[in-house]
This record gives sequence, C-alpha cells and structure tokens, in this order.
Amino acid sequence: MFGRLGAGELILILAIALVIFGPAKLPEIGKSMGEAINNFKGYQNKVAKELEVDLKDEKKES
Repeated sequence: MFGRLGAGELILILAIALVIFGPAKLPEIGKSMGEAINNFKGYQNKVAKELEVDLKDEKKES
C-alpha cells in the first residue's frame, strides 16, 4: 500500500508539519519521535530474545 517516500514527498510532509506546528515545536517533535522509535526497537529486541530463549528451551525438552 505504501511505497518508499522520495525527496519530494518528504519535503511536502516537512512543509506541512512546519505550517501546522511551527518552527519552535519541530525539534521537540523530532526528538520525541526518535526516542519513541528507539524504545520500540529496544522492546522489539527484548521480545525477540525472549522468544529465541523459549524456542531453545522447547527444543531441549523434545
């Protein structure tokens, strides 16, 4: 459904965000989005490691 975003699309999105939020809020929004993405990746890695351990335990029991 969603393809890759090109430079033109990114510029349009940034321009709309600049109009909506203003130049003072954009760095704060970017920082909070970056932190959210990092937290999500951390939880994703944690869950993947737990599933890997569970799968290894199941193989040992079989």
